Amino acid sequence: MYKSDVEAADAFLEKFKTLKTEISKVIVGQEEVIDQILISVFSKGHALLVGVPGLAKTLMINTIAECMGLSFNRIQFTPDLMPSDIIGAEILDESRNFKFLKGPVFANIVLADEINRTPPKTQAALLEAMQERSVTVAGNNYKLDNPFFVLATQNPIEQEGTYPLPEAQLDRFMFNILVKYPSFKEELSIIEGTTGSISKKVEKVISAQEIIYFQDLVKKTPISSNVVEYAVKLAVQTRPNESMATEDIKKYISWGAGPRASQFLVLGAKCHALVNGKYSPDIEDVKALAKPILRHRVVKNYVAEADGMSVDAIVDNLLKLPFK
Repeated sequence: MYKSDVEAADAFLEKFKTLKTEISKVIVGQEEVIDQILISVFSKGHALLVGVPGLAKTLMINTIAECMGLSFNRIQFTPDLMPSDIIGAEILDESRNFKFLKGPVFANIVLADEINRTPPKTQAALLEAMQERSVTVAGNNYKLDNPFFVLATQNPIEQEGTYPLPEAQLDRFMFNILVKYPSFKEELSIIEGTTGSISKKVEKVISAQEIIYFQDLVKKTPISSNVVEYAVKLAVQTRPNESMATEDIKKYISWGAGPRASQFLVLGAKCHALVNGKYSPDIEDVKALAKPILRHRVVKNYVAEADGMSVDAIVDNLLKLPFK
């Protein structure tokens, strides 16, 4: 598609900027959130968005799908949702033959709305599809669309009647993205834009084939051994039983991040470098994405709860340490 990787990297940067400009026609602010969602897309990862209701998470994801020209399905998770409601099921047609009816997971972008509202069996069906990028029904294997990624949402304030995702399932998500309230000026702009008669539409600016091409470009972006070493060391330092663990980690953490965190730190750093005009990532690119990658992979103990220490604060302390 492009004559060289440098030319492809420049084209990727332009596409990324164009995407953000197009998304900003509908979504006011939330730049960091949009950056992280797009980085997860181009890194072939999935993202979990955590935020209170009414912050336009669904609209944001729908807008991103439109800008990318991708198919989009929203699944509203409820306590009575069954695995077959997500992946599909075999039905008996008019000629009395079994026919597979595809579920909503067969789309490029799947929004799993309030994923913690449904029981573990149904959560597991989606998370298996995320990992394998295929589903098996009645002994038959069906490949999911490519590109495919899941953006799940969670409400952090309502815990009654929910089924929190276990750590092993949370680990399937590349990012845990915190969606915060807009600023006063941003909210003013949102209200002015959504309570009038003018509706804004976005244009498709990238194709599925280009997304797949840029995903491959991100993967083959060169990275120096010291940056990889830093990413791995950062993940290892979160494990309280390791010799590299700091006093903070030993005191406040009961379980640290696994090797998948190291993989995502490296992949995320590569993509972060490209969208910032660099041809190879450095340690700062790893640091920039450390919190959304680690915050759902590190488990606090009761001492951290008692001392009011958040995972983000603990990770911040790790990022301040000199790399030797």
